[in-house]
Amino acid sequence: VQLQASGGGLVQAGGSLRLSCVVSGRTFSNLAWFRQVPGKEREFVAAIGWSGESIYHENAEKDRLTISRDNAKNTVYLQVNSLKTEDTAVYYCAAGPYTRSHAYTTAYLFWGQGTQVTVSS
Repeated sequence: VQLQASGGGLVQAGGSLRLSCVVSGRTFSNLAWFRQVPGKEREFVAAIGWSGESIYHENAEKDRLTISRDNAKNTVYLQVNSLKTEDTAVYYCAAGPYTRSHAYTTAYLFWGQGTQVTVSS
């Protein structure tokens, strides 16, 4: 199993990015995005189930975030709009079986390598 994340980069505040993560090797019920900044723990952003049911971090600005998946392509996406400097982080995709503990890193079996998002002011 491999997860390949892409789509990060340097973007000005107010811009948008669409992160992608291709999962190869098998399918998973739960796909998720986390992010991490230096010196802090990896933080849950959003997760999505096989049928498209999604859940976001309780403090997330849901009007700026959209998680989606294409099961035919075994790919999960994270659309982030109106980017802010505090969105700067390495974004990781994760895959695992069905769980209600979607916000915990321990719920996921496999991780992508991370893609850097840097938002400049």
